[in-house]
Amino acid sequence: MELFPIPSETYKLGFIGAGKMAESIASGVVRSGVLPPSRIITSHSNPVRRDAFESFGVTLLPRNEDVIKDSDVVIFSVKPHVVKGVLLQLKPLLTKKKLLVSVAAGVKLKDLEECADQSRFIRVMPNTPSAVGEAASVMSLGGSATVEDADLIAQLFGSIGKIWRADEKLFDAVTGLSGSGPAYIFLAIEALADGGVAAGLPRELALGLASQTVLGAATMATKTGKHPGQLKDDVASPGGTTIAGIHELEKGGFRGTLMNAVIAASKRSKELSQS
Repeated sequence: MELFPIPSETYKLGFIGAGKMAESIASGVVRSGVLPPSRIITSHSNPVRRDAFESFGVTLLPRNEDVIKDSDVVIFSVKPHVVKGVLLQLKPLLTKKKLLVSVAAGVKLKDLEECADQSRFIRVMPNTPSAVGEAASVMSLGGSATVEDADLIAQLFGSIGKIWRADEKLFDAVTGLSGSGPAYIFLAIEALADGGVAAGLPRELALGLASQTVLGAATMATKTGKHPGQLKDDVASPGGTTIAGIHELEKGGFRGTLMNAVIAASKRSKELSQS
């Protein structure tokens, strides 16, 4: 197989689709210094979307075809139901010299590769906290994607959070956990704040405390290296307030409910990908 290395010092990054996810990735790449905005290009007819990208220096071209021609790495950031049609339309331009990336949820590598008529493809699943630079992303490599390609994509998506590599067969479970997970946590934050209000706190203070508490706990879980169970035990003194609260959560099936939510979302992801 003939290899076409991506020139790491000079490559251009193109986006097909200029929505919020593409904006999050592009702005993160620029903000982190991974690429200057002069090496990022996209195309969009909507003035609002054009202004969003131009605000941090990205070049806007007239057509998607122009973006493909002028890019070494192309990220397809379009809705899942249109990505195959977009690939088919642009197929004549998708040579093996280009590294193709899809962030379209639920669309499998084999379908992407078939539509593009090439397998130098990487599928990435980020999540909505990419908008604030805290994404949990997972990538899977297509048949012709190289280790060097994976390293390049890890660098790009590392600018908007953390990224892991996994077999594509795990992506439904990834969807159930990190894809849908932010909504579970938003629900938990809302419930914690409601509890604070019920206990007598002003709404604004309760919401601020709940949000910061979740952020702080997540930071401890990622930075201390301790198991979450150990961190929980460190807070729960014998006969104290925390263990009393934990007892109520256990009586309500808190852990099992969260586990069931992940499993249900994973199952639904599999159903949708097969439809």
